[in-house]
Amino acid sequence: PAEWFMIEMQGNLESRSKEHVEGKFIGDLHFNKQGVPVMIIGHHILYGKEIELDQPVLAISKDSNLPEKRDGEELMDLDNVENSGKYNVNAIIRKKLVFKSRPKPIIANVPKKV
Repeated sequence: PAEWFMIEMQGNLESRSKEHVEGKFIGDLHFNKQGVPVMIIGHHILYGKEIELDQPVLAISKDSNLPEKRDGEELMDLDNVENSGKYNVNAIIRKKLVFKSRPKPIIANVPKKV
């Protein structure tokens, strides 16, 4: 299975249009040369740190490809579809990226008028 990161942020994350941000692109995640996580959201930059979790977390999903009962065929008690379930491990999460500080605005260098 893949290894994912958990991201922890302080405060609220809202879009300008007030729509839900679930499953949508919110920004870019990079690591600088020192290994510090850097998140860029819109015109803001956040610096974080990588923390090892005390216990790993599994990201799982229920398998929807369960066997179907065919006409004239009976399932044994052990094969009862309603009571059984198969779960797939999508990823193991061992680390989280914590962004505690307030976002800093990204300001382009504008030359001063002389």
